[in-house]
Amino acid sequence: MSENRTARVLDEARGLRAMVWVMAIMLFLTVLAAALGLGTASAGRLLDRQLAGRLTVQLVGGDARASDAAAGAVLARLRRMPQVTRAVAVPRADLVRLLRPWLGEAAEDGELPVPAMIDVDLRDADDASVARVAGQVRAASPLARVDRHQSWMSPVSGLMRTLTWLAAALVALLALATAIVVVLTARAGLEAHRGTIEVMHMLGSTDVQVARLFQRRIVRDAAMGGLVGTAAAMGMTALVGGQVSRLGSELLGGILLAPLDWALLAALPFLFMGVATLAARWTVTRALRHNL
Repeated sequence: MSENRTARVLDEARGLRAMVWVMAIMLFLTVLAAALGLGTASAGRLLDRQLAGRLTVQLVGGDARASDAAAGAVLARLRRMPQVTRAVAVPRADLVRLLRPWLGEAAEDGELPVPAMIDVDLRDADDASVARVAGQVRAASPLARVDRHQSWMSPVSGLMRTLTWLAAALVALLALATAIVVVLTARAGLEAHRGTIEVMHMLGSTDVQVARLFQRRIVRDAAMGGLVGTAAAMGMTALVGGQVSRLGSELLGGILLAPLDWALLAALPFLFMGVATLAARWTVTRALRHNL
């Protein structure tokens, strides 16, 4: 019996045909999980870079004139410091606009004690530089309070890291599930063709030759389903990415995937084909050696 004819006989197993759909679903979910992990990791790095060396100086006082005078003194000292790359006073109109959703028309009351605020960017984001600048600010005015953006945005960064690790765990679990599905499919195919395999053995076929036939069919089905699932998932990821980019949010924009991220997603079906190959070879050779 020729190898091609034998391969066609073994291809009739329904379990092998189901591998196409199983792998398509597995890769679809895997690519979406990987895209989520890569996007959140990118957004987390962007957030850390943006907030690492950024401070806000608040000058709180009941007298608006005193607050403005203190803000001027602090601003002048900040601009003379070598650690500071940018120091800009926040216009009162911007503060009023931020308060309007909570205070309504009362936010525009000139008697409202709105604190003076200064945005500060540092050259170095280390703790020593932040402490030095904060000390100079407090020395310039006892009304000043220094807030480090990184401290109050750390929960967001922690959430980004948690989502990234969760996505990585999902990818690993899906790879494990794929290997299990391949093992079960290979066993079902061997059981369905037990009689054919016994005839092949009597005609001189070795376990390695039989295993190669099953492995080739499983890997072919895995590749077909994997490419379909990956294409569908990448198309959905691109669609969502386009919607995110139109929002104009700086933070959400960091979730968009870079070219390297797209390359990693495109490599996932080949990784899963390798998993399917190893799982199929191990299952078939082990079953043939012990049972058939």
